[in-house]
Amino acid sequence: MIPEDLRYTAEHEWVVGDGAGKVRVGITHFAQDALGDIVYVQLPDEGAVVAAGESLGEIESTKSVSEIYAPLSGTVAARNEALGDTPEVINTDPYGAGWLVEITPDDPAAVDGLLSAGAYRELIES
Repeated sequence: MIPEDLRYTAEHEWVVGDGAGKVRVGITHFAQDALGDIVYVQLPDEGAVVAAGESLGEIESTKSVSEIYAPLSGTVAARNEALGDTPEVINTDPYGAGWLVEITPDDPAAVDGLLSAGAYRELIES
């Protein structure tokens, strides 16, 4: 279950552009499956500046706490406030209602440098 229209990171985040200069970020089905039942999500505030490859928050599950890494450098434009009350939606809908943040990237073309669906599939199957 790897949507073809998204871009991915080696740390199991997905990215999709909205066509208006922002990108939406979440974690992949593979990541949520490995984490198990998600019970808490800590996300950055709107307006926070994030750097590619650096931590932008945490996801806590019944098994562990994992860092969420920024796939691109930029500014947080929105965060999924619904996850405060229902973090488990990441388990049931990681590519939809379970999105984490929207970022206005410093360099929108950087999305093209992320992994394609095929490259991400190879990564998790190896």
